[in-house]
Amino acid sequence: MTTAAAATPSTSTWAPLRSPVFRALWIAQTVSNLGTWMQTVGAQWMLVGDPRAAVLVPLVQTATTLPVMLLALPSGVLADLIDRRRLLIATQAAMAAGVGLLAALTGAGLTTPAVLLTLLFLIGCGQALTAPAWQAIQPDLVPPEQIPSAAALGGLSMNGARAIGPAIAGALVSLTGPTWVFALNALSFVGIVVVLIVWRRPAVEQTFPSERALAALSAGGRFIRSSLVVRRILLRTALFIAPASALWGLLPVIAKDQLGLSSAGYGLLLGALGVGAVLGAFALSRLRLRFGQNSLLTIGAVGFAGATAVLALVHSFVVVLLALIVGGAAWLLSLSTLNASMQLSLPAWVRARGLSVYQLIFMGGQALGSLVWGLLAGATSTVTSLLVGAALLVVCALSSVWWPLHAKTGALDLTPSSHWPEPTLVFEPEPLDGPVLVSTFYRVAPDNEQAFLAAMAVLGRSRQRTGASQWRLFRSVEQESTFVETFLVRSWGEHMHQHHTRLTGQDQLIEQNVEQYAEGTPVSHHYLEVNKPG
Repeated sequence: MTTAAAATPSTSTWAPLRSPVFRALWIAQTVSNLGTWMQTVGAQWMLVGDPRAAVLVPLVQTATTLPVMLLALPSGVLADLIDRRRLLIATQAAMAAGVGLLAALTGAGLTTPAVLLTLLFLIGCGQALTAPAWQAIQPDLVPPEQIPSAAALGGLSMNGARAIGPAIAGALVSLTGPTWVFALNALSFVGIVVVLIVWRRPAVEQTFPSERALAALSAGGRFIRSSLVVRRILLRTALFIAPASALWGLLPVIAKDQLGLSSAGYGLLLGALGVGAVLGAFALSRLRLRFGQNSLLTIGAVGFAGATAVLALVHSFVVVLLALIVGGAAWLLSLSTLNASMQLSLPAWVRARGLSVYQLIFMGGQALGSLVWGLLAGATSTVTSLLVGAALLVVCALSSVWWPLHAKTGALDLTPSSHWPEPTLVFEPEPLDGPVLVSTFYRVAPDNEQAFLAAMAVLGRSRQRTGASQWRLFRSVEQESTFVETFLVRSWGEHMHQHHTRLTGQDQLIEQNVEQYAEGTPVSHHYLEVNKPG
């Protein structure tokens, strides 16, 4: 089976499909996405005849998405601590079993609203555990230059399924009822499980203890706080998602009240967004060659703002449909750029944790944004709420002048590096011993001091990204031109992870930049905290 490294590098949107593993997984994922959208329609259809339908039908979406918000961070930690391929096999198999049970109970006439919502919540938990691991394996499947294309294909899969899944489900439900829709969704997970079982990911040998869950969660938080590149990506995501959620949240209201459409017409509007995403995927590779990532985000925000404004002001179904096609393309353009930038800015050891935070901001921004836009529409009008959202999207586009994605986004050397020399020990600490104090001494010529201090500020963030809970730089008052760097790591085991799994080629470049201003080779020493008596 061809590995990612053997794939032909290309910037084409379709280049990742040349990898047999990625192609098989993408096809299986697309089928599964179709099944998921069909399941949503089938579940909603089961509840529309209930006297409490106005309350129960929206709970279908809540039961599906709430687990993602609750489990985003723990699922990211889990995906970084255990084998991602095995995790995906387990979660996909569990979801297949859950949906299969739903189909069996529905066929037997035993699916009450409470049973339906409970099973949907449990299936949603499986989806929440899947998402970070699924995105984190992309760099194992395709080379780095194809990550933006892989992200675009992921968006294409989701939005293409959104475009045609509800229509297929509507026809099936009308002919056979929801049982077959659920059964087909259960089968849709099988393809992913089979491909993952066949895919033999190279085993990674580890001779030291794995990270503990809480320590891993803390390390992931420190990495994000200390990474200016990642923080800017998350900021750009929030700036886009919050106002963009106005269109998604208020589209059903506009379809019914302003355009006078039935549920079928609303399905066509959703389909237009999906069609736009497909067209955006076709144009993405050419746009990436012509524009930088910040320009792409600006174009995406302006395009979605235009679609939102048309939805608010125009009463022609055809014009709104065309505007939503543009909006779907803008949606894919923005999210594929942000998602790819995030994947390319995270080293392997923390990739799933970083992506889980991205997922939390994405889902949380949509959920909270929809609530805010709904409240604003209730206090004013739907048109006013949409126009405010469109205006904020324009502000989002303009804000790229002040808060652009960093130039290094996607260009960092994240190759694992074990360039730190092993300390010479007089005794072997236990993994939980600590905290550990590491001190490094530097002598710097007066002429180099300013450049040295600037380089050390960058190095400090590197230390904190890889595990330092505290970092300080001191100047000696007794020895001229002498500086002491200290950083604290919470345990010896975590410091060993710094040595062996967390450092990258980028960290090495940062250290080399510091050392060019120092006289001689900097000397480091390690200290363990002494337990206080009594």
